[in-house]
Amino acid sequence: MLGESKQWITSANRGKREDTGTMPRFLTLADVAEQLQISAAACYQLVHSGELPAFQIGGRGQWRVDEAKFEQFIEDRHSAARAMLASENAAQPAAKQPR
Repeated sequence: MLGESKQWITSANRGKREDTGTMPRFLTLADVAEQLQISAAACYQLVHSGELPAFQIGGRGQWRVDEAKFEQFIEDRHSAARAMLASENAAQPAAKQPR
């Protein structure tokens, strides 16, 4: 749920002595790709298509994703998958009842 502290280890916080295991507020695209288990290029495409809200920061224009937006993105994807499955199930003909 939104607002709860996540127990995720990302490349940004892995191996740090003060690591609490919680997700930082802003994630790099590499962190997001790691969490979604997709390539960095696929993550970059999600940002550029507008599906995953992100912003650029710094002189080199590095991308960051807000944790809350990332969590909402995941929830939206779950909702879309549920809706797709429900519509597929509704479109299938009713199974024949045994006599």
